[in-house]
Amino acid sequence: MPKRPPITNRVRELRDAHDQMSQAALAKAIGVTRQTVIAIEQGRYSPSLESAFRISRVFGVGLEDVFGWEG
Repeated sequence: MPKRPPITNRVRELRDAHDQMSQAALAKAIGVTRQTVIAIEQGRYSPSLESAFRISRVFGVGLEDVFGWEG
């Protein structure tokens, strides 16, 4: 079984809090595919630093309000 990255996130929770924003809408806003958003939410993929900052800006919160480190 593949090891999950030690990065945790609240992307799904933040999407829900922002008028039930769709995965597709978030993907478009940050310049990635919907499949990438799904993988980030499921903890199967850690986004690039640029994508992480874009996600936090979409939601108007700090980076650490979206992502955590379990290292």
